[in-house]
Amino acid sequence: MVEHRRAPRRRVEEVIQVTNAITGEPAGRIGNLSIDGMMLVTERPARENALYQFAFQLPDERGRPQQVEIGMHEQWTEAASVPGQHWVGLRFIDVSAEDQALVKGWLDRSRHGRG
Repeated sequence: MVEHRRAPRRRVEEVIQVTNAITGEPAGRIGNLSIDGMMLVTERPARENALYQFAFQLPDERGRPQQVEIGMHEQWTEAASVPGQHWVGLRFIDVSAEDQALVKGWLDRSRHGRG
């Protein structure tokens, strides 16, 4: 399979819950994460070409949970291998410099086994 992503994604080993930042409703959990996007594992398919404002927590360099809020654009949705679940590919479109640094730090630490 040929990789078409701009940035490699890291599989998330722990459960990182994602919330719709506008409604406060649970959206799912992160399946994998990169500096410019993520795959969301959810119980319902995303709307095609939809825009979302999602929030989740990542640990900082000291292991303290920090809130991240990012505007995202749906790229694709498909049924997951588990019945009743869906995979949603999302591209980051609006992220603050602070949140981008937190994501980058988490990715760097997870690459070296210190996630």
